[in-house]
Amino acid sequence: MADMKAFQDAVTLWATGGCDKPARELAESTRVRTAVLLEGLSDLAAVEALAARRGRDLGAEGVCAVPMGGAMSVGRYAGLLGPPGLGLRLTGLCDEGEKAVYERGLTRAQAPLEDIYVCAADLEDELIRALGTDAVEEIFRAEGDFRAWQTFQRQPAQHGRARHQQVRRFLGTKKGRKIRYGRLLVEALAPERTPPPLDALFARL
Repeated sequence: MADMKAFQDAVTLWATGGCDKPARELAESTRVRTAVLLEGLSDLAAVEALAARRGRDLGAEGVCAVPMGGAMSVGRYAGLLGPPGLGLRLTGLCDEGEKAVYERGLTRAQAPLEDIYVCAADLEDELIRALGTDAVEEIFRAEGDFRAWQTFQRQPAQHGRARHQQVRRFLGTKKGRKIRYGRLLVEALAPERTPPPLDALFARL
């Protein structure tokens, strides 16, 4: 696991203009075979939480989940990790609004498109829908965020908005909150309620 984290960090360094040698050496030593392209750290938290719940050791399976810091970086990461670069199999998740960006980036990298799973709006939206807003509010309560949630709901901008939309927006109002709840929402899911894009991703890993 530590070696796969080192590979993840080396890929990020390479993608942001650093040397490729550490990533290439770690790719060989870890025997990584699949890179899971994720838009950000909240998606990574959700993927890691689901792996833990399902008893999957992704690192031991040769799978590395890679947070790219935004969908616009997909072409860069796909080129480094896919057929033109390390030759890894590519899969991942993307938001509905970023589907075209992913398709362009993967096409340029000569990587197949069918292993990218699209979330309706985004993964948080999928998780909220799977749990229901009442269950998410209970998680807010357990985490000490319920008072902040109630204050947020009283803001004029939230008046008239559906509670589902309010919950989704609340998750993005404080730094680190989406990452924390990416894990917590997955941990609260009943196994049969895993959002289809996330479930389909794991079925292919």
